[in-house]
Amino acid sequence: MKAKVLLSLILLCGSLAAPVARAGDAAPAVPAACELPPYLLTSESQLPKVADAIKAGKPLEILVIGSRSTTIPSAEDASYPARMQAILKDKLPPSEAVHVSVEIQSKKTAEEAASSFVKLMEAKKPTLVIWQTGTVDAIRAIDPDEFRGAVTEGVSALQNAGADVVLMNLQYSPRTETMISAPPYLDNMKVVAQEHDIPLFDRFAIMRQWNDQGQFDLFSPSRGPELAKQVHDCLGRALAQFVIDAAHLEPVQQQN
Repeated sequence: MKAKVLLSLILLCGSLAAPVARAGDAAPAVPAACELPPYLLTSESQLPKVADAIKAGKPLEILVIGSRSTTIPSAEDASYPARMQAILKDKLPPSEAVHVSVEIQSKKTAEEAASSFVKLMEAKKPTLVIWQTGTVDAIRAIDPDEFRGAVTEGVSALQNAGADVVLMNLQYSPRTETMISAPPYLDNMKVVAQEHDIPLFDRFAIMRQWNDQGQFDLFSPSRGPELAKQVHDCLGRALAQFVIDAAHLEPVQQQN
């Protein structure tokens, strides 16, 4: 059963780590399918290190730590980290260097992933870490309190290494909604984000919004890679805007 759940949850992802987008990738107007209510793209918490780096004209180094749902097979430049990089390059000043790298922690719980963070941060030295977690813990039915403790330790390790942190929760899938219990993990990630005053990118609520409003049919796997590209494009756009808003950039720092 767990294997079937995992297979369903990675329909939109793939099996290869995605490199960053190529320079010059266009960032057109937001497609109608990507539209979201403002409350899903705002956070009371801030990203001060991102803001300082951009104001000082320093390269913005972003590390995405995630699972296979960060990727798309045979369409690496269409993954959400690659699309986020392209959108940020379009929105930020032309002189601003933006680099997004991906660290795949396939099939690892939050505790297992967090155990590598000290060495990972020493090697990468990112300005911002986007940590996507919770899916494997939910599939394995890890005790929610243990999950919260692991996320807390992971966030502390990332912050102690000098990075801003954004937590990203589980992806939503109507095909697995009755097979795993997501709410305890979603709730505990909210608690950790509040305790550490860091933004939480609510991927679960965002994808459920798209599905419920008919923007994407996440139940049917028939469209395969094409659906994955569209969803990842929208996630990349949403995440880029989320980062810009959480960094509270001044309008003069953004491009029209």
